[in-house]
Amino acid sequence: MPDTTSPAEPLEISPPHRELLDQVLDKWSLSVLNELCDRPCRFSELRRAIPSVSQKSLTATLRRLERNGIIERKLLSSRPVAIEYRITRLGKTLRHPVDVLLEWAAAHMPAIEQARETFDVQDLAEDP
Repeated sequence: MPDTTSPAEPLEISPPHRELLDQVLDKWSLSVLNELCDRPCRFSELRRAIPSVSQKSLTATLRRLERNGIIERKLLSSRPVAIEYRITRLGKTLRHPVDVLLEWAAAHMPAIEQARETFDVQDLAEDP
C-alpha cells in the first residue's frame, strides 16, 4: 500500500511561539514546574525548594506561568492570606516535551561540552 501521508510541514517559529517558549522554558520556570509536578506548593515552599531564585524572580515566574495557563493560584484562606500554586491540566501536558528535551541534552552533553571547549580555545586564540 503506498504511503499517502505528506511530509511534515516545517514548523514556523512565530513571535508568539518564541514568547511562549521563552516564558515556559527558562531556568526558573523549569524548576517551578518540576516542583509543582509532584504536588501543589505555597510560595514559601517553592522558595525553599529553589533556594537560588530571588523573591522577585519567583514572583515574576509564577505570574508568567499563570498568565499562560500553565499553573493556577488557589486561595486557601483569607486570614492570614494563604495561596497555593498548582499545575493545570494544560501544564501537565508540558511534561513529555520537556522530558524529551532533557533526554536529548543528557545524550548529547559530551559533544556539546567538547564543542564549547573548542570554541572557547579558538575564541581566546583570536582575541588580541
